[in-house]
Amino acid sequence: MASAFNPPADGIGLDGLTRGWAHIERAMLNGSDAEARRQLMSASMQGAMAFQKGLGCVHSLSHSLGGINPRLHHGTLNAMFLPAVVRFNAEAESVQREDRLNRMAHAMGLSSGSDIPDAIRDMNARLNLPSGLAAMGVERAQFDAIISGALKDHCHATNPRLASAQDYEHILSTSL
Repeated sequence: MASAFNPPADGIGLDGLTRGWAHIERAMLNGSDAEARRQLMSASMQGAMAFQKGLGCVHSLSHSLGGINPRLHHGTLNAMFLPAVVRFNAEAESVQREDRLNRMAHAMGLSSGSDIPDAIRDMNARLNLPSGLAAMGVERAQFDAIISGALKDHCHATNPRLASAQDYEHILSTSL
């Protein structure tokens, strides 16, 4: 969703999203499914290739919280934050201009970009991930420290919509 202009990275990222979304559940629930794992490995590589556009608020928050509590897994934190951050970024000018959410929804086999946050939340549940940050032991008392770290994180500036401390507080509350 990053606003940086790079059509090749967008294409690589969308293909990776298609592969990842279609195969993550099979790969996670049956580790011996070699085809699902191969497709997920490709999706991971494609995601890394698209990273150069920027990682945004999801990673800013995950980096900050992971620094405060290193026992929390970065990827799981990303999954917890993603629905709220997608909703937040839906209003970004570049996201709307480039029709990014609908393009992502198409890659995921969904009808509309507005379906993405709930689809991610539902996938998280099917993968037996925690139901939210509270289930991981995160408390509101940590919000100020998390927000402070997120605002200083190198990924913060690459989000398609600039997030304020209040925006981060809302994302954290929604993800709790």
